[in-house]
Amino acid sequence: MKPSRSLFVEVRGLRYHVRAWGDPAHRKLVLLHGWMDVSASFQFAVDALTHDWYVLAPDWRGFGQTGNAPEGYWFPDYLADLDALLDAIAPDEAVDIVGHSMGGNIANLFAGIRPSRVRSLVLAEGFGLPATRPAQAPERYLRWLDELRDGTDFKPYADFDAVAGRLMRNNPRLTLEKARFLAPHWARVRADGRIELAADPKHKQVNPVLYRLDEAIACWQRITAPVLWLWGGDGDWIRKWLGADPDHWQRRREAFPQLTEATIPEAGHMMHHDQPRAFADAVENFCRRASVD
Repeated sequence: MKPSRSLFVEVRGLRYHVRAWGDPAHRKLVLLHGWMDVSASFQFAVDALTHDWYVLAPDWRGFGQTGNAPEGYWFPDYLADLDALLDAIAPDEAVDIVGHSMGGNIANLFAGIRPSRVRSLVLAEGFGLPATRPAQAPERYLRWLDELRDGTDFKPYADFDAVAGRLMRNNPRLTLEKARFLAPHWARVRADGRIELAADPKHKQVNPVLYRLDEAIACWQRITAPVLWLWGGDGDWIRKWLGADPDHWQRRREAFPQLTEATIPEAGHMMHHDQPRAFADAVENFCRRASVD
């Protein structure tokens, strides 16, 4: 495996962990993980990269080795965190960004808000969230209040093998070798010796603010970088999440001024685990071509 090192950056009052691979003199590639994931998740894809890159992957607030947010998690904070992180790790330059799932949904908004900071953008099934209706607001706020009152927690695990088993149940394509590598990054040892997820339980609380698709589209329309949508080969997860209506998908596609799509065969939502070579090839080919075009 390609060795990584840990950088720590003060970001908006939090100690942010950024995993780095490669030589800082090389072109920067920023990898953004999804919900309930960590930066080490990209290790297999980084191992498969064939060109020289300086790869930087943060643990989002409340995940991995980055500090927790005491008051909970609000989506605009991720945009502000990314803005501050890029100022720290890549000042005054545009970078290539790859976002998986939640990381892609942060990146696709950021690229329209700060278009000059993004040279190319790869969205690995980070194509937005399900559209909402105003009528959903009362129940959403009520659920949020109840969760604030009752609190949230994660169940502990007996050992890291149990964590590896959980990862493999979540993704049947994940090999035991990969699951055992990920487990001590995805979880940590508690004071009592048991194992807990390396994440703040507050992430389980529902966001009381509804996702407004029209606002997301307004941001996407301002993106100036070329964008690649990467689909897992079966497309099942993302279609279940966002629906299968072709008109719905076409509306999202049309919001991106320069959009390309590609599929990673024999891969699910965690495509960077399932087919890291194909994932890395797609990323490298697109980002390198974008700099030439």
